[in-house]
Formats: sequence, C-alpha cells, structure tokens
Amino acid sequence: MTSPIPVTVLTGFLGAGKTTVLNRLLAARTGERIAIVENEFGAVSIDSDLIAPQAATVVELANGCICCSVRGELSVALIELLARRERGELAFDRLLIETTGLADPGPIVQTFFWEEVLRERFCLDGVVTLIDVCHAARQLDDEAVAAAQVAYADWLILTKTDLASPDALPERLRRINARAEILDVRELDRHWAQLLDTGAFSLNERGVVPSLWAQKTLRAQPVFAADAGRRSWDDAIRSLVLSCQSSLDLGAISAFVDQLVEAHANDLLRYKGILAIAGEDRRLVFQGVHRIAGFDYGRQWIAGEQRESRIVLIGRNLPEEALRKAFDAARNAC
Repeated sequence: MTSPIPVTVLTGFLGAGKTTVLNRLLAARTGERIAIVENEFGAVSIDSDLIAPQAATVVELANGCICCSVRGELSVALIELLARRERGELAFDRLLIETTGLADPGPIVQTFFWEEVLRERFCLDGVVTLIDVCHAARQLDDEAVAAAQVAYADWLILTKTDLASPDALPERLRRINARAEILDVRELDRHWAQLLDTGAFSLNERGVVPSLWAQKTLRAQPVFAADAGRRSWDDAIRSLVLSCQSSLDLGAISAFVDQLVEAHANDLLRYKGILAIAGEDRRLVFQGVHRIAGFDYGRQWIAGEQRESRIVLIGRNLPEEALRKAFDAARNAC
C-alpha cells in the first residue's frame, strides 16, 4: 500500500500574507510535486447541507504543482483529486490547503478524520497560521475566527514584522495556544523542512527523539490571563496544562479522557498528551480534535528520564478548576 499523502493547512486572517508565503514555499521546494487546494467556502462548515458539492477547478502551475480551487465540499474535491491521481491525470506527493481568511480550520481538520478514504489516503501533518502583527490585536478583539485560527495552529508565523513590532503579541498568542511554535516570517526560509514535517497529528513518535509537538507538549507551561478587565474573542479560548510526575493508572486516565470528551467536546479545539502509565515502559501518546481522539504507545522512557505526564487542552470556556480536580482524582487512583 502506498504511503499516505502529507497534508499541511495554511490559514490566517484576511491580509495576513498567505499567498506571499505560499509563493515562497513553491520557490523553495521546486523539487516537490505539491497540490494546492484553495478553500473558497469561507466560514461555512464543510458539513453544512447548504453547500452543494461541485467539481473542483484544477490548474497546472508553471513549476509543475497543481492548484485546485474548491467551490464545493472539501471532501468531494479531495476524493476527486485522488481519483485523477490514480488515473495518472495528476501527479502530486504533498497537499497544501490554503484557506480563506474567514475560515475556521476546525471543520477542515476534522474532514481528514471523519472520512475513511481520506483518513487512509492522506496524513494531516500540521496547521500553519499566519499572524499579521499590524492588525492581530484588533482581529483577536473583534473576530472569533481569528482566535480559532490561533488555537488550531502548530506553527504561528508572524508577518509584516518589517512594518511593526510584535510587542506583547506573542504572550497573547501563548495564552490561546501554549504549544504552538512562534516564528518570524523573516526566518521562514530556514524552517520549511520543519513546517512541512511537523507530525502534529501523528500518534507515532520518531525513534528516540520525540516529534516537535511532543517536545512542545512537555515544555508547555500554564499561562494565565492578563488584564482581567479586557473582553475579546480570545478571552474565551485558553490553553490549560495538566501535569504530574507520578505514573497513572490506564483505566483511570482513560475514564478521565472519556468524560472530558463527553462533557466538553464542542469546546475542545485541540488536546494532546504524553502519559506515563503504571507498569508500562512506553510513553502513551494521545491527541484529539473535538470528539475525535486517539491513543497509541510511543517510544520507551529513557533510563533516568523523568516519567512526567502532561496534557495540553486548548478550548473555549473550559472549567479549569473542575478539570484539575478530575485529573487529580485520576492521578490518585493509581
């Protein structure tokens, strides 16, 4: 069976510079065959019955890449791309989805887990969000989708940094998403390989060295809100870190995650964890998006390594105190 096609979602609010970054990517990765899907259905859910599936318009670019302008349901267009690839009409080894500036990345991410054929044929690698430092503060104040784009990200790329200083923006971004990597767009050309090989949605760890998201999860620290009087869309979205340095009972922590998803799935944007399980030499890795969650064992704990369990939750209006108590109960069950 052929290897799944890696997928990167490129998002960011209107005017953040997605097309500019996309052109830089194509110029830097001339040896790759990349299919580019331009998502034009805006903020409307891809599952909405209001959207009638329509064929995608595919254009061959000068460098051999493929541009697919999606005007219908995303899954329909992706399946069509796969069919044309299998018939030999199109050739690509990687998929990049450029969303409209008003798109919530959540439904796009979920598409690759709900649809069986897409789950088997594609491998969602990561979400890259561009942040316009000139206008991000206002957008986060006024636009719910801007905060959602930050929350789903594995990479946050600060654009227009030649025109304005980020100032306190990185701190604000970390309050929303404590585990995303923040990068100045001027440093982008040195990081293409990492951006396109993040492994953020994979439960497999790569040998002895954990994947980028595993490192970020274990380094993530609790972030507390500043300026309690401020009210904006990103006030509702926060990163919550739950951690302990003792081994966990598998049944107890599984029940905790089940209850977490059952009670808060609609508000859980992304969640990830690396857990030390009693009687198990391997690290238990889990991640999820809303109601879609998965567990798998990763690499073994290294001799002398601290067997620390850490979970990062990114969501809207999560009851922090109640979740900490529930996690403590699961921790004490061992």
